[in-house]
Amino acid sequence: MLYRVIVIFKFFKKIFSASESESPVSEIAAGPEESRAKIYSRSEHCISRTQISENALKVLQRLKKADYEAYLVGGCVRDLLLGREPKDFDVATNASPEQVKQVFRNCRIIGRRFRLAHVFFGREIIEVATFRGSETAESDQQVVHEDGRLLRDNVFGTLEEDVWRRDFTVNALYYNIRDFSVVDYTGGMQDHANAVLRLIGDPGVRYREDPVRMLRAIRFAVKLGFTLHPDTEQPIYTQAELLKSIPAARLYDEALKLFLAGYGVQTFEMLRHYGLFAMLFPATDKCLETQDHDFPRLFLIRALENSDARFAEGKSLTPYFLLAALLWEPLQMAAEKRIQQGEHETVAYQNAANEVLSRQIKITAMPRHITQSMRDVWFLQNKFSKTFGTRPYRLLEQPKFRAAYDFLQLRAETGGADPELVEWWTQFQLADEETQRKMTAPPKGSATKGKGKPRRYRTRKKPDTPQ
Repeated sequence: MLYRVIVIFKFFKKIFSASESESPVSEIAAGPEESRAKIYSRSEHCISRTQISENALKVLQRLKKADYEAYLVGGCVRDLLLGREPKDFDVATNASPEQVKQVFRNCRIIGRRFRLAHVFFGREIIEVATFRGSETAESDQQVVHEDGRLLRDNVFGTLEEDVWRRDFTVNALYYNIRDFSVVDYTGGMQDHANAVLRLIGDPGVRYREDPVRMLRAIRFAVKLGFTLHPDTEQPIYTQAELLKSIPAARLYDEALKLFLAGYGVQTFEMLRHYGLFAMLFPATDKCLETQDHDFPRLFLIRALENSDARFAEGKSLTPYFLLAALLWEPLQMAAEKRIQQGEHETVAYQNAANEVLSRQIKITAMPRHITQSMRDVWFLQNKFSKTFGTRPYRLLEQPKFRAAYDFLQLRAETGGADPELVEWWTQFQLADEETQRKMTAPPKGSATKGKGKPRRYRTRKKPDTPQ
């Protein structure tokens, strides 16, 4: 791996050390009319066909044979240049979706906002997009909201026009199957070398067209280890609220991409820095603004670290667990308020969960099975304190016991639960039947099988202040 990184570094150094003035950075804001493509021949880049999916190559070759233009584009080209294995391969072509379908029998046209062709090879799907045009006149193929958002955009065009419809320069590089060159209109190769993430065109306009680009900027910057270009960065501070116009279902999908990709901690910190986290989880952000003794931030960081570690180890990630952590403190505050008003603790937590989730669903549309799993994890927390009689055995049989136990561990590690209680449950799971019977036996002289009403363990650490 180290050898591969050195080779890639030498490759970029060879290309860009000769003359920094060759970078077409000044053309990025100029638009397609004044731009010129820089072609990097096969000897000038590190992409090999052996690194490309066989099915992607089949799509490229068959489109080429049908006399259409065909390029690999986007994240796959970016990742190949960085020496990474692409998650998927996307193709751009001058063939319309219907023409693509004529070439491939194993093809299906999808989408309304952006019509795409999906070519199926077993479990692998190669996405084929027609070059998008830069139509400025009103068209029934392009629908723009009054706030500047693109609601539908099926205006087809040329390669040159397609370049300027993409988001970042490093995502606007095209691998040409005809001569194996890389086509660069926006200075993306230079930005690769400088580890800079730069938005194509006027950032203010591009963010208004699609506010989700602000979230993508954060995600790519963290994932790639790139720095946001100042022109790309500055508008985010003032345009974060544009995310309120995005459908809740789409924001839910984006939230999962942000937090379940192995870079949760850095992503969380960057989102908060730019005011974007408040747009996704306003109730949690409000709790963070009034945090007491670094709580609940410490708990959230620990939960994110746990998810990042599982991702790095190749383990499965369940969205409901992290979402339960993200909304845990709003739940606690809402439940405490209800308890102070006289509600029974169990009822207070149930009503608080309804309150917190109903508000959050309007922002990030979490599916019902996710919210139900979150409730299960939350409601089991108060049951862990009941360690006598048959209750521990019944708790072990709960489908979400393991997730709830892991959640309890995270709370204990950050001062939100009793570490001795976690240790008890750890030993109870490992014990034989006889030991379990002794552990759950009521104390001598106890008239009941239970422990009575358990002491509530407050989630916040109180700061030490002189009396």
